[in-house]
Amino acid sequence: MDIKNKNRVHWACRRGMRELDIAFMPFFETDYDELSDEDKQLFVRLLECDDPQLYNWLMNQATPEDEGLHKMIKMIQKRNAERSSLA
Repeated sequence: MDIKNKNRVHWACRRGMRELDIAFMPFFETDYDELSDEDKQLFVRLLECDDPQLYNWLMNQATPEDEGLHKMIKMIQKRNAERSSLA
């Protein structure tokens, strides 16, 4: 998926599982444009993973073996937590 095609990336963020939508959509809407191209690539790679796997990673029930994906999971969790603390 092309990192510059924001409509396609946005569509890929919509997972159909509420917990994943709550994690991905605010991150995409608030943080995606500020990411480096390398981090955008990691985010897109993350979106290509299966929902159960993503859920386990985001809920800290498992850790991705891929260091890049682990970095992106931690970034999403951190930024979403920061947003929640401001609300």
